[in-house]
Amino acid sequence: MGPLSIMLWLPAAGGLLGSVLSRLLGRPEAAERAAQIAAEEADAPAGWRRILGRRATISVSGSIALLGALATLALAIGYIAEYSPGSRGLTHVTDVVWIGELGIHYKLGIDGLNVFLVGLAALLFAAAVLAANLRQWERPRLFYFNLMLAESAVLGALLAQDLALFVAFFDLMLIPFYFLIGIWGTEPGRVRATIKLVIYTLVGSLLMLAGAVATGVLAAQQGGGHLTFVLSSLQAMPLSSGSQDWIFLLFAAAFLVKMPAFPLHGWMPDGYKAMPIEVLMPFSGVLSKVGAYGFLRIVLPLYPHAAAHFQTLMLLIALASIVYGSVVAFTQTDARLIAGYSSVAQLGFITLGIFALDPQGAQGALLQMINHGLVVAPLLFIVGVLARRAGGSEDVRNMGGIAFRAPVLASVFLIVALATLAMPGTGNFVGEFLILLGVFKAKLAIAIVASAGVVMASVYALRLFIRAMHNRVGGRVDSRELTLREGAVLVPFLAVIVFMSIYPQLALRRSEASVKASVARVAPRASSAGLSASLQAGEPDATGPNEGSERGSVQGASE
Repeated sequence: MGPLSIMLWLPAAGGLLGSVLSRLLGRPEAAERAAQIAAEEADAPAGWRRILGRRATISVSGSIALLGALATLALAIGYIAEYSPGSRGLTHVTDVVWIGELGIHYKLGIDGLNVFLVGLAALLFAAAVLAANLRQWERPRLFYFNLMLAESAVLGALLAQDLALFVAFFDLMLIPFYFLIGIWGTEPGRVRATIKLVIYTLVGSLLMLAGAVATGVLAAQQGGGHLTFVLSSLQAMPLSSGSQDWIFLLFAAAFLVKMPAFPLHGWMPDGYKAMPIEVLMPFSGVLSKVGAYGFLRIVLPLYPHAAAHFQTLMLLIALASIVYGSVVAFTQTDARLIAGYSSVAQLGFITLGIFALDPQGAQGALLQMINHGLVVAPLLFIVGVLARRAGGSEDVRNMGGIAFRAPVLASVFLIVALATLAMPGTGNFVGEFLILLGVFKAKLAIAIVASAGVVMASVYALRLFIRAMHNRVGGRVDSRELTLREGAVLVPFLAVIVFMSIYPQLALRRSEASVKASVARVAPRASSAGLSASLQAGEPDATGPNEGSERGSVQGASE
């Protein structure tokens, strides 16, 4: 087993081991432990009852899951530290024939496109497991097993270098979240949210499966009959432009549903409301990025003609997501949905950067994937913290007034809010700046409208912070400071947010070569398409007749 396989399957193994040991050791389940705590409270002095009531129940399954998540995080940090900024191509490759008759390989690899996303996934799941250990769960063995299986599925999708293997892990991600929402989701709407999530994502996954099979079969027909799904082999056997067009639409539908993007976000409001906060943190922070990552890893290199052909369509979808998500975010009163619709807007910016089809825009998109995950996970956790202090309500109208009584909590929230609105000096600002720079080069009008999204982000982010922390104290608000256990979840995020704000070059330098390689095949096509549109509009060719003819000849040869 290669080193990447160890990191990939370590979370699932930890979840399984914790479940088995918990059963063998016969430790009490959550209900029994809750009864023990209630008995201790009854015998305790009145002043100690609130302290006992807040005490977390550390289960065997939760402890081992946390150890597995932390070990995975340590390995991911090691890969980030080891990865050289000048590296080209994959490193730490594991390549084993899985299903020889179908040409499917178990191929994993690390490069600049996924090394930081792997670290992000490991950090978010470690924080989610730590947060989950702060409260009791019914059937904790099953809960932690599903949560850790979800981490392995996400890591597999990010590391896969075989198209069929990517599809397998992409579909596997749905299974644990089906149970995490269906069993531990909140009422009302838990069942409805589960059904909508499954229907939307399953339809997208089936479309992507059809596109993957078609890619392998058509590439084999053009490449001498040898069937393969290895991404590097498929890039060497480009499909015809007509085939690329309809396969591109299948993959785009699957990825846009997962992100989600407007108008394919119908599952999002119910899903976000039903998920436990501890489950929603990695779901919103990293699962949505797998779709955006799929555009960079699969769509642009394999279907460059289609990516250039549908560039304007994808930019318009991204623009609609930015405007729609921002407008709805600052009209919501539910704090969780404010974070949800802000994610729709931020993922619109990410899509915008990818389909600028420019290396700077794509680098900004990749950086923004990382930054958004680092911001939205602590934002959601803070929403949960504030809800516990507001009698369980996540409505911002029922919060407020505790900023001066809980200054540490307010300060942490303020840092996260400023990063969310891309305040200059934060990593989010660098990501959005690069995205807009790339889009200004590609489509000036779309870039100008998208710039309004930056202003709207400041509205909903500051509105959430002010309503939650500086209004009148709600009738049921308990003005408590951030606890040490809650701080243990948030402090690592703050440290990474501050570090990425000070030194975003860490991610930019390590991702530069891989991003340029991903965009290299499609960028000239997009430029040629823009040139052709200008000529058809009667504009002069600034390159001169000879250079323009030569470029057209080169493009024709490549086609």
